Order: sequence, then C-alpha cells, then structure tokens
Amino acid sequence: MKRSITQCMQLVGWVAGVSLLCSCTPQQPIRQVVDSNVVAPAFPEEYYRHAEIQGKRILRVDGKQSMVVLEVRRAGPFAHLGHDHVVASHDVSGFVAPDAGRADLSVPLDKLVVDEKDLREEAGFGTQPTPDDIAGTRHNMLTKVLESQRFPLALIHIIERNTTQRDAAMLDVTITLHGVSRTFSVPSIVQRTSDRMVVAGRMQFRQSDFGIVPFSILNGAIRVEDALALRFRIVATRDNR
Repeated sequence: MKRSITQCMQLVGWVAGVSLLCSCTPQQPIRQVVDSNVVAPAFPEEYYRHAEIQGKRILRVDGKQSMVVLEVRRAGPFAHLGHDHVVASHDVSGFVAPDAGRADLSVPLDKLVVDEKDLREEAGFGTQPTPDDIAGTRHNMLTKVLESQRFPLALIHIIERNTTQRDAAMLDVTITLHGVSRTFSVPSIVQRTSDRMVVAGRMQFRQSDFGIVPFSILNGAIRVEDALALRFRIVATRDNR
C-alpha cells in the first residue's frame, strides 16, 4: 500500500515547475495578483543588447550563483503515506537593467532538479523519496503537466517600484508558464554595487492562479496544497569579457 500511494504521489512534483520560481517556509508573504490577463511575451534579449550598445549599465545573471526553489506540500488525512517535494533551478539566465529598474529571467524547465537532499533538509522534510520515486516525479512533472517540449521555458519579468530604502524593494513579478502569465507583488532584499546586484525574496501563490487543479486521489484523502511557497536568490554581475 505504501508503495502504490507513493507512486501516485509522484505526480505532485509537476506543480514545482511553476518556477520559478522554495525551501524556506514563507513568513506570511505578501501576495497580490495584479493582472491576470497578460499576454505571454517572448524573452526580450534584444532590449538589453540594444541598451548595452547605447552605453547603459546592463548586468547578466550568474546561473552558478543564482537559484529558484519551490516547495510542494502534501495534504489530506492520508498525507503521511506520500512525500512533500522540493524542485530547484540552478540554471537561471537573464539580464538586469539596474538604472531602469527592470530584469528578465529565463528558467529552462528540462533542467529542473527534484528533491535534492540538502534542499529537503532545509525545508524540514522528514522523509526521503527513493531514486525511482524522484525520477518518476520529475518525468511526470515535465511530460504530463508542464509539457516542457512544447513550453520549454518559464519566463520572469520584474519591475522594481520606487523605494526609499536602499536594501529593500517591492517588485512586480510577472511569471509566464505554460502559456499563462500572472503578476505578483513581492517584497525583496537587494544588495547593490556598480557591478553587482543580489536580489532575494520569497512569495506564495496558488496553483489555481495558473488554471491548475491541485492533484488529488481517493476523493481528497491525499492531495496537494493549492498554495505553493517559493524563494529565490538572483545574482547578476557586469560582463567583463
């Protein structure tokens, strides 16, 4: 019984691809859907390259130092028979235009990593899925839900609001996934120098914000929480090549 339920719970991993986009439980993060009808954009690389040619300061995201992590939590009276999941991206790319208060990030879905041991420990998850469980979760996430061959990227467009605090900012973050875009207000911590920027924050959103019905079996006896927790740390530096 334990085995069959666990295999069913592998399907819950699909929700983790939303992002971007976390292994720390949020402390009642601010959440606000600003615009629910945004047309899915193409990645605006040309904007940053043109700005750079004009002599404007452009930073590039350092994928080795940046990370987006998402927690997927189980629920229901029989939740103890399954696993919570952590999904992470270590391959974030993109650009930051600090003087314009703008950034655009890209997350390749086929490189998402599921249930890394350290991230599970940081999240406080007490169970450890088997390698087969992890592989099954990742396969179902990419093929059956995210359709990563058809929608290979999650795009994140960020606008920084005016703020009087040097090390804090309120960001309007538009996440585009699977052809759907949603915009959220996200409080963040920002460290800035002329050649480097580090932005860290956490947010909470619902699967239903993206038209996704949370996975459920046995009439809800085992299900996935609609609310997901996400955290990010994005490092961008001047390209000195």
